Amino acid sequence: MSARGTFVSILAWPLKGLVRTILGPSLYQQVRVTFLGEQSGLGLDWRWANSLRRPHPIRRDFGWQAGQPIDRYYTEQHFLPACRADIRGRVLEIGDDRYTRQFGAEKVTVSEVLHLHPDTPGATICADLTKADHIPSDSFDCIILTFTLQFIFDVRAAIRTVARILKPGGVALLVFPGITQISRYDMDNWGEFWRFTSLSARRLFEEVFRPDDVTVTT
Repeated sequence: MSARGTFVSILAWPLKGLVRTILGPSLYQQVRVTFLGEQSGLGLDWRWANSLRRPHPIRRDFGWQAGQPIDRYYTEQHFLPACRADIRGRVLEIGDDRYTRQFGAEKVTVSEVLHLHPDTPGATICADLTKADHIPSDSFDCIILTFTLQFIFDVRAAIRTVARILKPGGVALLVFPGITQISRYDMDNWGEFWRFTSLSARRLFEEVFRPDDVTVTT
């Protein structure tokens, strides 16, 4: 630790005890978790000068408690608004119809929701995108597939399904991560397998779509 870091730590330690006394143990711990990103009292770096050396994320909730994750911001404020005209006709969205309703509105004639589990509220199609032969080809004018592809191991099979069930002239709108922490909940329940670069995304989709029809933005 640098001399400056040692000095800051010496100053911070009495303040820590004072704050704990004022707030009480329970509220004090909640403040540490909420505002300092500490998980269950572990991993807090009181050496403020060295806080960027921490080996774990500042927050593990992806930013939900502080507003919303940064990738959701760009998806909802930039990407999908720019593609609003494409969300029309018969639309398929994965998980729920949130973005279909938000950005498609009256342009959508039929809204379908695909989910792996048939008892999911709001789901109209039960399917695994890697083996969804029961979904007719050329079915949808638009497919919205956000924050899903990284959880599918056979990603090429899923992309082939998207291409097959999309109508000629239809548009598939996909969002997936480049650099982000792993979602421990998803990893433990069904697996999280991939991160993509702009080049890997382009090459994957150009295997099944014409290169001129693939647009990748970062």
